[in-house]
Amino acid sequence: MGQRIEPQVFTREDRTHFRHKLRRCLQAFSQMVEESRFDPTHRSTGFEIELNLVDDRGDPALKNTEVLAAIADPAFQTELALYNMEVNMTPRSLRGSGLKEFEDDLWARLNAADKKARELGVRVVMVGILPTVTTDHMSIEALSPDARYTLLNDQIILARGEDIHIAIDGVERLSLTTDTVAAEAACTSAQLHIQISPEAFPAYWNAAQVIAGPQVALSANSPFLFGRELWRETRIPLFEQAIDTRTDELTYQGVRPRVWFGERWLSSVSELFEENVRYFPPLLPVSEEEDPVEELARGNTPNLGELRLHNGTIYRWNRPVYDVVDGRAHLRIENRVMPAGPTVVDVLANAAFYFGLLRRLAEEEVPLWSRMSFDAAADNFFQGARAGIQAEQYWPGAGWIGTPELVLRKLLPLAHEGLSDMEVDPAQRDRLLGVIEQRCLSGQNGAEWQVRTFHRLLESTGGSRLDALRQMLRRYVEYMATNAPVHTWPVD
Repeated sequence: MGQRIEPQVFTREDRTHFRHKLRRCLQAFSQMVEESRFDPTHRSTGFEIELNLVDDRGDPALKNTEVLAAIADPAFQTELALYNMEVNMTPRSLRGSGLKEFEDDLWARLNAADKKARELGVRVVMVGILPTVTTDHMSIEALSPDARYTLLNDQIILARGEDIHIAIDGVERLSLTTDTVAAEAACTSAQLHIQISPEAFPAYWNAAQVIAGPQVALSANSPFLFGRELWRETRIPLFEQAIDTRTDELTYQGVRPRVWFGERWLSSVSELFEENVRYFPPLLPVSEEEDPVEELARGNTPNLGELRLHNGTIYRWNRPVYDVVDGRAHLRIENRVMPAGPTVVDVLANAAFYFGLLRRLAEEEVPLWSRMSFDAAADNFFQGARAGIQAEQYWPGAGWIGTPELVLRKLLPLAHEGLSDMEVDPAQRDRLLGVIEQRCLSGQNGAEWQVRTFHRLLESTGGSRLDALRQMLRRYVEYMATNAPVHTWPVD
């Protein structure tokens, strides 16, 4: 969840100064866009995948400190809860064998990490929501021992002024209150990054918003939370509610949520950062000594620390990222739509579909979003999260159409063209997009396999729901270790 922050108490002066620095950062950022001060390198890609740790029963294992020490790989980092961690993949171009290199690297790192974890009685799991998480894991004691997480928890609860209410209506209904943000730790995602120039950024961000609905429907892998069967991608409403700083009154007044799809198409990258400053009060007002405007005047690249920190506490499903590498500034789109898992090959297939489709739609002469309202894209997103691969989607020229038919008839050919334009190795392109094709033909993604297997086990064993979820998860872990795509997993 971002950069390291030392423990501290924030004063009114801290918040006032931070707001001043945010405005200076915006001024410098706008000037950098106008003067083309960004790295011209285009479309380098990267991955972050959030992971879960479970014990031999399949329950969350609160051991990320021990597991990370045993792994001793800087690519693995701590995450919000003690049963979470994250792996960050080295950025690279997709040209040629880039997708295969990502796949081999991720497979090797996860196997090495799981081997070390097993020596501690722990398994590493890629899944959108760990189905065996219970309300016992919502306490402050479940959070990782990092000051940033404690500060975020305290500031979100302080800003809200009351307990957080989580209410999700799906196949079943969940309603509860909590006094911490620990429930958010149940949400683990596969985050995709693509480096984009300021000029191309609006088209790529709009394209990412357009395809978010089919994307989440295809990849859904989070049907259970606290023992209830809810949405096929329950991670979406849970994340939105678990760190919501708004009271009911502020929600009714139209105050924007910090986990946000957005409300309009983009015409300039500056708009997103300006919205973030305009709509969202700072949660972590930690200021740096650098004056970004003066730094820019000296010919240097400003860090924009306040803007980056503030941006990191606003969780757009497609989030803009400003970063500085080797003294050069660049911009990325961070796609946060997809859950983690089920397997490495599924994650890479999802990524190939996203990157190829994104490229193709963003480069069209007549943009798809010129024929589609933003509200329709948002509705697709939430329908895809609710119903998963069975969701109906609205698409220009097709009307309402089932997700598998939409993907097979319209989107897969576009993704194929996009990857070809990016000069991806044809064999890898066809292999990974073939996984998406077979997922659509079979109708089985991670969420569908979990639900079907859970109900089969619950009926056949006569045990408790939690026992059935544990058995299902143990099978999930074993199938995940084979790297066979989820559409081939048996339901037995």
